[in-house]
Amino acid sequence: MKNTWIAGLLAFVAAFAAVSIAADAKVDFSKLKCLIADKAAVEDKSSDWKDSKVYFCCGNCLKKFDGDKKAFASKANHQLIATKQVEQKLCPMSGKDLNKEFSVEFKGATIGFCCTNCKGAADKMSDDDKLAKLFGEDAYAKAKFAKVEKK
Repeated sequence: MKNTWIAGLLAFVAAFAAVSIAADAKVDFSKLKCLIADKAAVEDKSSDWKDSKVYFCCGNCLKKFDGDKKAFASKANHQLIATKQVEQKLCPMSGKDLNKEFSVEFKGATIGFCCTNCKGAADKMSDDDKLAKLFGEDAYAKAKFAKVEKK
């Protein structure tokens, strides 16, 4: 009887922990935009990207992304950062350690830098350059973005 009670309690705790983890991993859709169209993204229109998910407004945008993911890499990386599914480890420009005093917010995503020189260069970039140079594949790799592991 005692073993059955303990087994039941352990199963309940495990189920509760799994639900808590799933709740922590939820993306806030209240301000999330489709990475292709300037419309609200929805949860049931998603694609896998770098061990995470990117979201779209409709099946057509999802299909367009799935047809050529590399063409949308910068936008997909931006959405992963904006939704806090990944975290930054290093400066995307120099590859050096981050200084929390130096960061830039770009359309809902915050990027950190190592120094005033890197931040200053980013501040001067056009939106198109920011997307390519701060969220592109090279910058993403240099910054060592990694999936956020929920506890």
